[in-house]
Amino acid sequence: MKVVATLVVRNLRIFFRDRMGVFLSLLSALILLLLYTLFLGSQQVSSLNDSFGKGAEVSVDGFVNSWVFAGILMTTTVTTGLAAMNIFVEDRYAGRFKEFLVSPVSKLQLAAGYLLAAFTVAVVMSLIVFGVGLAIFAATGQAMLSIVEIFQTLGYLLLLCLTFSAMAAFGASFIKSSGGFTSLSTIVGTGIGFLAGSFVPVGVLPDSVANVINALPFSQAAMLMRQPLVADQLSKLAEVNAPAAKEVGLVYGMSINVGDWVPTSLQVIMILLGVFLVFAGLSSLRIRSRIG
Repeated sequence: MKVVATLVVRNLRIFFRDRMGVFLSLLSALILLLLYTLFLGSQQVSSLNDSFGKGAEVSVDGFVNSWVFAGILMTTTVTTGLAAMNIFVEDRYAGRFKEFLVSPVSKLQLAAGYLLAAFTVAVVMSLIVFGVGLAIFAATGQAMLSIVEIFQTLGYLLLLCLTFSAMAAFGASFIKSSGGFTSLSTIVGTGIGFLAGSFVPVGVLPDSVANVINALPFSQAAMLMRQPLVADQLSKLAEVNAPAAKEVGLVYGMSINVGDWVPTSLQVIMILLGVFLVFAGLSSLRIRSRIG
């Protein structure tokens, strides 16, 4: 354990020393925030105001802000864990594995060092974003989360960081150069918001497209993250117009469906745990085979 801890600390120091890399790991979340601040947010608010009337403007603003915040948190858990795996790619490209292997460090320990560092980076960055979001809510007078909702969100954050760090490690194990990793990060950073239904609500897409997206763990994870962050705001809209609020919940991914199957939060949690176990095993095998 001491060897693995040393490797994790080494990887964390390298990651956080690269300020540009830290910034780029949040790029997808920043893009989502800018899109809704400058363009999409006003459109969503205007559309919902038409459904609920002017008397619900405050509740509509709160709903949209919370929904965007949930999307930002979810994308952060994906992109930051992936960004941390750049250390593995750089070590592979620079031939540092040969140096590691002549020291009393096993391949399994090296693989664990990369995986745990990616998970730690994802958790730290996600917690920072979460804290900043809560501070903004407090500063703007938006309703704060309850203690139960905060702990529920933190639990979901840990689960998402665990799952997507394992997936990121598996994807990074196929990359051989910094250029290739940059391309992968760009693809993931731009695509994850769409796959999670954060750029465009899945409910407005054709059923065939929505079913495919909802079958992926990203959309399911986003649904999970919205439960503690958005549910209270949606209930306020329901007090104004219950049928419209129910439709909004479906359109904005408060619940999702894959064909006739409507997964519950517990089912999504079990699915994400299963995805973690599968990709943790696969990424460990891939990383160990790439080390030499």
